[in-house]
Amino acid sequence: MEIQSHYLFTSEVVSPGHPDKCADIIADSIVDALLISDKNSRVASEVFVAGKHIIIGGEVNTKQILSFSDYEKIVKDALAKIGYDGKSAFTKEQCLHPDEVKVQVLLNQQSSDINQGVDQVSGEIGAGDQGIMFGFASCETADFMPAAITYARMLCDKVYNYALKHNHKLGVDIKTQVTIDYGTKQNFEECKPQKIHTIVVSAPSNEAMSIEEVRTLIKGLIDDTGLPTELYDPNNTIIHINPTGRYVNHSSLHDSGLTGRKLIVDSFGGYAPIGGGAQSSKDYTKVDRSGLYAGRWIAKNIVAAGLAKKCSVQLSYAIGVAKPVSISVDTFGTYTSVSDDELSEFVIHTFSLTPRWITEKFGLDKPSEDTFLYADVAARGQVGQSDYPWEKLDAVELFKTLKK
Repeated sequence: MEIQSHYLFTSEVVSPGHPDKCADIIADSIVDALLISDKNSRVASEVFVAGKHIIIGGEVNTKQILSFSDYEKIVKDALAKIGYDGKSAFTKEQCLHPDEVKVQVLLNQQSSDINQGVDQVSGEIGAGDQGIMFGFASCETADFMPAAITYARMLCDKVYNYALKHNHKLGVDIKTQVTIDYGTKQNFEECKPQKIHTIVVSAPSNEAMSIEEVRTLIKGLIDDTGLPTELYDPNNTIIHINPTGRYVNHSSLHDSGLTGRKLIVDSFGGYAPIGGGAQSSKDYTKVDRSGLYAGRWIAKNIVAAGLAKKCSVQLSYAIGVAKPVSISVDTFGTYTSVSDDELSEFVIHTFSLTPRWITEKFGLDKPSEDTFLYADVAARGQVGQSDYPWEKLDAVELFKTLKK
């Protein structure tokens, strides 16, 4: 009997209604509000969501002073947009309702020791902190993202958008997970997924619905998501839907949330290393945010230029220093004609990659409804969405000049 070979890799995604994502979205709603009013605002506002309490702490330095009422409105508007608007079929014991929310604001002025290194007399911006960041790209999908997180995001978006429109049936605190079968480790290394092996979806449901009804509903959403037919066979994929059999109670009433706790979800689903810090809650001078965007942009353009099947770019910075301390490119042995050494040297000598250069390149100091909002980025993932400025393929032709 022939033994079928498997090489499995899994990524998970959570919806905006997950308590950790609520914290990220609220924190970035504050970043948006301050930067839109004063683009030179310096923000590092962490958010903790526990039960009915939302605590905002950290440091800010801005000309736009917000009152307690302003912060309270930002919090409640963000929760309502997420889906915690008090209009669902879930009771105040089952999920968070806006009229129950209690906000506490514990924000301090950012240290002048940091400011003197960040806002330099020359006009340059020094890195707001030390740290390492990793950008990544893969040829596995059209958006140059790894397969498992791409399809987990598609599923999560499908179920979440249904929940927003049918809040008498489903709640918005949703998790999805996709396992890709590559068949062999070699296929994994060469970015050749063979099939979707397992799907997990957990979504809160109205307690009046039977588990059979819930599973039939969500199975229909999975089938209608638009997963690639060459990878997804509805009759041959293992599917777990609300595997405990009951999922009614949800939101921060039943699971606390904290800014920056979903870094793998926000980035590359575990396919690549991640840096030392979160993106949400921080302004553009914090290289945990801007460095990730720059690294992703470089890696994506390298792969799109056909120079490698997958690529990781590491950047590192020292606090108060504008230029990166180090830059390295790793294509995991998949480069086509230009070595990792040559790619690294090209990036170092071609792109400034100072916080100011990155900020101006992607307009990070000008969030708006017309470009991007950081709160939307927090909800959708920090990378991998084609409409983000740092996802543009505007350096492909430049990288193609390296081809031998």
